[in-house]
Amino acid sequence: MNIHQGTAGREIRFAKVAVIGLGYVGLPAATMFARAGLEVVGVDIDEALVATINSGKAPIVEPDLESAIREQIESGRLVASTSIQPADAFVIAVPTPFYHDGTYSPDLSYIEAAVRALAPVLRPGNLVVLESTSPVGTMQHLIEVIGHLRRDLRLPRGEQEGDVFFAYSPERVIPGSTMTEIVNNDRVIGGVTPHATRMAAALYATFVRGECLLTNDKTAEMVKLAENTFRDVNIALANELSLICDRHGINAWDMIELANRHPRVSILSPGPGVGGHCISVDPWFIVSGAPDLSRLIKTAREVNDGKPISVIRAVKEAMAAKPDAKVACLGLSYKPDIDDFRESPALQITLKLSAFWPGRVVAVDPRRDALLQKDHRAHALTFMEYDTAVKECDIIVALVGHREFKTAGRPVGKTVVDSIGLWR
Repeated sequence: MNIHQGTAGREIRFAKVAVIGLGYVGLPAATMFARAGLEVVGVDIDEALVATINSGKAPIVEPDLESAIREQIESGRLVASTSIQPADAFVIAVPTPFYHDGTYSPDLSYIEAAVRALAPVLRPGNLVVLESTSPVGTMQHLIEVIGHLRRDLRLPRGEQEGDVFFAYSPERVIPGSTMTEIVNNDRVIGGVTPHATRMAAALYATFVRGECLLTNDKTAEMVKLAENTFRDVNIALANELSLICDRHGINAWDMIELANRHPRVSILSPGPGVGGHCISVDPWFIVSGAPDLSRLIKTAREVNDGKPISVIRAVKEAMAAKPDAKVACLGLSYKPDIDDFRESPALQITLKLSAFWPGRVVAVDPRRDALLQKDHRAHALTFMEYDTAVKECDIIVALVGHREFKTAGRPVGKTVVDSIGLWR
């Protein structure tokens, strides 16, 4: 049990934590709470995923995660389940996508479902923390949902404490370095009330070595959105510059390298678009909440969402010059050396090219097995190993800079569409 001192001598005690959602965010968090000595129940509706975790295996590729899971499962401190059990603290880490209907409005159905499942087991003194990236005001909305389900509980109003404590603390990790960053990065913690903030800080202090930065729930929600919007806007600048360079016959990567020699300039690298669950999604949460004030943010999103079109156009031009050509698309994940394909522009491009030229487009990705398990659309693709694809195909499209592609060198005697500057 971890004990911390609260306000006016109030002890903050945590013996058992339930983590709801065992994906890229929730599973590492559950593992780290267990490593800190807490009893942890990881909850997910996916029975196969729960079974995998209970066998000591990681359902996702993340350095050092599987060994940590196995260690905590064997210790008995971590167990995965499909049902929520009573606990001292509950951490919600479920997906928060947006609706693909042109409105880009946030889909809070996963969070709401988690809260409805959680509500029956809540007890006075419990802490509920939301880690899922959310629009500003989501914590307040969840309190209202619980209020309708549990009228016996006194819930917080303003800074007035209630029977249950609520806080928002977004993850700040990047796939491929999660197990390091989840411990060492500073953590933003926004409680709905002052004591809720201190309780959440005490919970994360069990394993976080970075500084716990205390604020309120709405500020914490906005911080997470602002961080990813900053990245998105800067990527949009790089992508837009690359399009302009293409028009003028300039190598965008050479230009950016020279521009970045200025002591106060740091332009990012262009690519085929922006993917992943964070950067390609979160800015829309800001836009949906304040469409009249977020003109730059919306434009940046439109630039990045439109970048795959320019890559497809370049491939079409190459195909026009070689009408019988075969195309190899290198990389399908949203960034190099991971098995995360959410909102991936590379996958989007490859699927569209395959639809344009059935039987003449092949996909290459060292983590294709993970994709085939996660996305039914991938079964429409034809996969090849790298060496075979480069040998048999006439047009090579570089979409993701996986380590395997970088070390192979630029294909000789092939038409190359390099959207990431892989073989400069």
